[in-house]
Amino acid sequence: MPPREKKKDNAPKTTAQRLDSVIKSARNKMRKDRELKTDLTRLPTLTWLMFLKFVDDMERVHEDEAVLAGETYRGLIDPPYRWRDWASDSAGITGPDLLSFINGEQTVRADGTKGPGLFTYLRSLRGNGEGRQRRDVVSAVFRDLRNYATSGYVLRDVINLVNDIHFDSTEDIQTLGRMYETLLREMRDAAGQNGEFYTPRPVVRFMVEVVDPKLGETVLDPACGTGGFLAAAFDHMRPSADTVEKREILQRSTLRGGEDSSLPFLLAQMNLLLHGLEAPHIEFGNALRFKLTEIGERDRVEVILTNPPFGGEEEAGILTNFPDDRRTAETALLFLQLIMRRLKRAGHGRAGVVVPNGILFGDGIAARIKADLLERFNLHTIIRLPEGTFSPYTDIPTNIIFFDTSGPTGDIWYWEQPLPEGRRKYSKTQPLLYEELSDCLEWWSAREEGPRAWKVFGPSLIKRDSEGRTIAVDLDLKNPRAKEADHRRPVEIIEGAIAKQRKLLAMLDELGALVGAFDKITSDSPRARLGDVAPLVRRQVQIDPGKTYTEIGVRSFYKGIFHRRTIPGAEFTWQKLFRIATGDLVFSNLMAWEQAIALASAADDGCVGNHRMLTCEADRTRCLPMFLWYYFRTPEGFAQVVAASPGSIARNKTLSAELLPNITVPVPSLDAQEWFEALHAKAHAVELGQAEVDRALSGLMPSLLHHAFG
Repeated sequence: MPPREKKKDNAPKTTAQRLDSVIKSARNKMRKDRELKTDLTRLPTLTWLMFLKFVDDMERVHEDEAVLAGETYRGLIDPPYRWRDWASDSAGITGPDLLSFINGEQTVRADGTKGPGLFTYLRSLRGNGEGRQRRDVVSAVFRDLRNYATSGYVLRDVINLVNDIHFDSTEDIQTLGRMYETLLREMRDAAGQNGEFYTPRPVVRFMVEVVDPKLGETVLDPACGTGGFLAAAFDHMRPSADTVEKREILQRSTLRGGEDSSLPFLLAQMNLLLHGLEAPHIEFGNALRFKLTEIGERDRVEVILTNPPFGGEEEAGILTNFPDDRRTAETALLFLQLIMRRLKRAGHGRAGVVVPNGILFGDGIAARIKADLLERFNLHTIIRLPEGTFSPYTDIPTNIIFFDTSGPTGDIWYWEQPLPEGRRKYSKTQPLLYEELSDCLEWWSAREEGPRAWKVFGPSLIKRDSEGRTIAVDLDLKNPRAKEADHRRPVEIIEGAIAKQRKLLAMLDELGALVGAFDKITSDSPRARLGDVAPLVRRQVQIDPGKTYTEIGVRSFYKGIFHRRTIPGAEFTWQKLFRIATGDLVFSNLMAWEQAIALASAADDGCVGNHRMLTCEADRTRCLPMFLWYYFRTPEGFAQVVAASPGSIARNKTLSAELLPNITVPVPSLDAQEWFEALHAKAHAVELGQAEVDRALSGLMPSLLHHAFG
């Protein structure tokens, strides 16, 4: 029998998948170069190419803004060193000429003139001396960077791959996060590094939300990785920067970071530039390299947010920077001491820090450091995160500790973050979602003890010997109100599950009958142009510079609307915005071919979208919005959207505002459409019912064990 052919997966790729595909293709190309045999050389090469592509894409945006404003814009990188000058032409400079252009002190450039090579030029960039400017950032990135490639032909192939990716300053930052996940995993596997983990975006966002950095304060992440905390803090404070003077404060004197790995250092620059920070202030080097006793008031900041490396060890020279009785091989404990030292005193400093469980229960030196924390600072909150929160990077149980300099510690509040019903742990494919932290956010400002929250008196946790020396500080406290196991007899649990399952079967019978009837009704329904039953609408907003506006985006694969950012109207002066209303059918004209189609909910009412968001308002005397949305989720409906999106490749497949209204849609009677909504509600009820059965059975194994051995 001949081998079966694999089915082709024709599903459109997500942005992250496309980026992963470029990384894999580029890595395969680079294997042809003798100096690019491992990820230790391949990935930095790919990264600096992407960085320059990012910079040039953003420069084009700034240039367009300047034209619209009638202003002159001075580019960050001068010709002929911009990406567009030497890289964008797929048949451009290649081979030995390309290597000479990149590496040479003096060379023949892509335009035929003679001058400094690319890296030489980039390292020479300087701002005008007024603070840390974007040219200084580029110079810092390339100062210690090396081009490992020895084949200019292979490098040209990689450049052409990177050139097919188009980044802009408003694109979802998760694309960059996905890229970092891939790069970090491959880099760590190649180098055998430990302790360098990606912080999940929901954890970052939660920590920034509760620590609440204010404009005018300085925020530090001494182990910033790709800059996730700093980027989130920047986004958090940006709505407050509603004047020129305040924006200057946010840009120039608010965010500080440190990173000692070259690849994350480069990615941090990219991340922050994409968020709009014009000159990221990230120091390259180990934040632990300074003596603790030499850190004074001028080095202190109001806010520290960080996930320091843990599980690794520091070299002996680093340990000499710490007091003899506080030296430890655990990197996380060294960073905890640094954080305590760098916070402003007298209640003006506060911190949120991710720590592993080992820090909470460790004794010896760990106990002495924790005693310092409780006696000199106010450790007010510990959030216990569920298993798998940091998957796939580590399964080490983790916590978030929050403290400030108003110490000493009194009560310590604990919150045990629960897993979703029916889940045993988080995973790479089923990660923690920000919405799952909503109960904790609500509890944060109005604390009460409950099933997930309890408090203990901090000083009572410090244990000393007869001579007063600290011997233990156990912060690894279990929830005293943890739900007891289900000790019903196994037969009772099974009988309960069977009863629920019978109800489900009855609901499924009813649902099947309704589906059959609905199919018959809609198969004979008349059709109409979308423009006749749900015309395109443009509710242009008159921008008030003094107000703030929440801009929406639409996720691919029918995953709904998300709120991209909330910023002052002053930052929208060059851009037209249009109001979104409840029930609008919203198409992203750039990504509709990838199923970026959504139905606006009440939470989106009053938000704004840019010209890329095509909105259709249903005539409710003829058509219900939810019915239309579900139609475009069918193969037939989606095929019409693709047909209305001309273009040969993904990035050029733009949904046409002229073709969209001509799509034909079924228009059954309103009764039939309401019947469809009833079907949807019943289907959802079936899903919930199945979840109840699963919950009922989740206690079966503990019950069997209890009755067998209890």
